[in-house]
Amino acid sequence: MESKPLILVTNDDGITAPGIRALLEVVQTLGDVVVVAPDSPQSGMGHAITVNDMLHVKKVSPFGADIMAYSCSGTPVDCVKMGVHELIKRKPDLCVSGINHGSNSSINVIYSGTMSAAVEAGIEGIPAIGFSLQDFSWEANFEPAKKYIRSIVQRVLEEGLPSGTVLNVNFPNLPAEAIKGIRICRQAHAYWQEKFDKRLSPFGKEYYWLTGEFINLDKGEDTDEWALAHGFVSIVPVQFDLTAHHAIPVLNRWNFENE
Repeated sequence: MESKPLILVTNDDGITAPGIRALLEVVQTLGDVVVVAPDSPQSGMGHAITVNDMLHVKKVSPFGADIMAYSCSGTPVDCVKMGVHELIKRKPDLCVSGINHGSNSSINVIYSGTMSAAVEAGIEGIPAIGFSLQDFSWEANFEPAKKYIRSIVQRVLEEGLPSGTVLNVNFPNLPAEAIKGIRICRQAHAYWQEKFDKRLSPFGKEYYWLTGEFINLDKGEDTDEWALAHGFVSIVPVQFDLTAHHAIPVLNRWNFENE
């Protein structure tokens, strides 16, 4: 009898987040699942790992006795590392991360713990997908995303992914009937125009709160930002080889010899 695919499920909003429960409801019908997720919210952690502190892992059962689940005191990347190297008996066939409360389109992929967990799985040679919804609310409605998650996960399980690639999937915050379908996109050229809001604590100490405005400079109709703004699910293939290959010929023309 052929065994079911083994799917590692993680996130960055924490093991109690509604988004991971919604993701689990879909993928547990497609394979055997193991959940390894942070014990508290870890949004914006990027690819951080724990190197100067202890890691604590605890077996938990927030999803019922049939689902093997662990909470981890570390980052989303720590969760993937612990899952792959310590907690799971065989290498997962797929890693899914999310569903994140809030978009991870465009430059947000750099800061995202959700996507960094997927990237870490990709580095381990595991096909991986990060899922995010354009709604930061804890009461976000994940139901419209579920049919697309099922379709994308099934396709990746059947086809695999190109070498060195993971998928960044973002859902518009729309009712099911308003979502127009899926678009394969490139990452939009955008950035955060940041500022620090200087405040005073009740004890008279100064502190800062990071704020900012998202600036999209990209007018292309092949980007994730365009797709989301026009009612499509965006899929961006993300590579974790950060080499700027186009810059190598330029740098090779430089003269590094001392004159």
